[in-house]
Amino acid sequence: MNSQVISMSYRPSIAQLQVASKNEKDGLYEFTMKLVDGTQCRVFYSKAPEWKMTAISRLQKTPCPVCRKDFICKCMDQWSGDLHQQMIEDEWMQKALAE
Repeated sequence: MNSQVISMSYRPSIAQLQVASKNEKDGLYEFTMKLVDGTQCRVFYSKAPEWKMTAISRLQKTPCPVCRKDFICKCMDQWSGDLHQQMIEDEWMQKALAE
């Protein structure tokens, strides 16, 4: 029950986004994302024709802010919609691709 309380109050916010790899021909992109709380994620997108998040995973540099595990978990999946909305509204992809 404690993890549910934490997960309800947790709101990830993007602080930085960098291009890790891209295949413009196929419209596939991989980004590394740093959140305000220091959590780092790997995010996969396809652009055909709209930006669509295909996968997100937390990089094991710090424990998960939700479940506190320091190994693979799927906690970031529940915020993929929120993070995608931030990516679109704040034009994170365009900024990262322009660098």
